[in-house]
Amino acid sequence: MTTQPTRRHLFGPGPSNCYPEATEALGRPLLGHLDPDFITILDSASDALRTVWGTTNTRTLPLSATGSAGMEAAFVNTVVPGDIAVIAVNGLFGERMCEVARRCGAEVIRVDHEWGTPIDAERVLKAHPSPRVIAAVHAETSTGVLSDVSELGINKGDALLIVDAVTSLGGIEVRADDWGIDIGYSGTQKCLGVPPGLSPITVSERAFKRRVKDPRSWYLDIGLLGGYVGAAQGSSRTYHHTAPVAMVASLEGGLRRILDEGLEHVWARHEAAGQALRDGLQNMGLELFAPEGYRLASLTTVKVPDGVESARVRRHLMGKYSMEIGAGVGRYADSIWRIGTMGPNAQPDSVELILGALEDGIRRSA
Repeated sequence: MTTQPTRRHLFGPGPSNCYPEATEALGRPLLGHLDPDFITILDSASDALRTVWGTTNTRTLPLSATGSAGMEAAFVNTVVPGDIAVIAVNGLFGERMCEVARRCGAEVIRVDHEWGTPIDAERVLKAHPSPRVIAAVHAETSTGVLSDVSELGINKGDALLIVDAVTSLGGIEVRADDWGIDIGYSGTQKCLGVPPGLSPITVSERAFKRRVKDPRSWYLDIGLLGGYVGAAQGSSRTYHHTAPVAMVASLEGGLRRILDEGLEHVWARHEAAGQALRDGLQNMGLELFAPEGYRLASLTTVKVPDGVESARVRRHLMGKYSMEIGAGVGRYADSIWRIGTMGPNAQPDSVELILGALEDGIRRSA
């Protein structure tokens, strides 16, 4: 007996609804992971990722795991016990960076910021004179805050810069080479409009030359992974693992959809949808959480009104509208909502639907 899930409007912090091209690709005939036709798809996806990342890095590929594995790969390939890792923390995913680096044996120097504020690059850069790595979140999913990471890249010195772009890649401007990002990682389930399951990662030649030669994770060893995408020996391939071929095909479909539309147009579409949502929420009398000038286009955080039960409103949206929005996290779990307009959901009709449903939910809950 099978269950047909209800179609959802996925307006939370992820996953988002998928581009039709990404969904269509999942239904194609299955290929082997070494099939020449699949290698062509993998190469096409990797080439498209270079464009989306704004890089010429040879080692730009989809890791066969979610964005959290991208985070692990970034640290396990760059730090060993005793290395200094300076990490900007302004939300949950900065916190996770610290934990991953700690488990790799790094001496973690946290640069804490109030949740809901952008990182202060000057404080981060002054935290230690010669760290092995500097790490920061570009788009903090837990708070809806956008931080400028380019100043870190310009002034990083000998350090390697690691950047989390999980909620920005494919929807907000990212320029890895121009910004000096040495390792960037993301996820497929947000602005890229693809199901969860892959982590697009890019590794600079500088980072690759300075990598940990035998990292504790065999599966996430970028030296071995680079061989699988042909980076190690020209066009030849070194078998590493059985790639999730359907997911890679779905990613390639989603990326082609983005590039056919035009990357800068996609960025503008996300910004327009985010601004329309923010304006609409404020017109309803609601207060935004992230400060003006640092608000994500892809994910809006708004304070739950006094006297309104967050969970009750979200249950109402799910039951009546088949709509998902996200709660906050940590001490903001019940006091903010996180509303995503990502991928194909970055459209005016999505914003209208969200505003109407949320107004109804608040009225019924108050």
